[in-house]
Amino acid sequence: MRVFAVVLIGLAVEITALVAAFGAWGLLPTLGLLVLGGVVGSVLMRREGARTMAAFSEALRNRRQPHQEIADGVLIAAAGFLILVPGFLSDVLGLFLLFPPTRRLVSRRIARRSEQREREMVLNLRYGRTPTAGGVVIDGDVVRGPAGDAVVDGVVVDVRPDAARRPELP
Repeated sequence: MRVFAVVLIGLAVEITALVAAFGAWGLLPTLGLLVLGGVVGSVLMRREGARTMAAFSEALRNRRQPHQEIADGVLIAAAGFLILVPGFLSDVLGLFLLFPPTRRLVSRRIARRSEQREREMVLNLRYGRTPTAGGVVIDGDVVRGPAGDAVVDGVVVDVRPDAARRPELP
């Protein structure tokens, strides 16, 4: 449901940006910018894809697991899709994913989130809950914290990591 909402909002923003650009600059400059974004994105995507493929091959030759190279390849494919979709916002997001420093930031964020979800799923399975149940709190025993999971005695009031206040102890 979240993805659907993001797609709808993105579509609305794209249409609004296109209408505003058309109203401000006219048809030909707006189309020219869209084509220019697509051409620049395609050139960058080809270059970054070739670099990533070379890094992937090098990792395999050195018998190293190519985790970062695979993540880069997925993000470059996502960038290619975003560049092919007509619109200014999607082109900017696609170009954002094509630049190596920003792509590293995004891949690290995805990796951290995946590791967090994996820990939650393992704990959920350990305590007999469905794997996708979210954060684990079974009778106040397991608490997620900034330093990792901890076992505590007592009642847990709030275990969200983004909570502004600490749980109160009875």
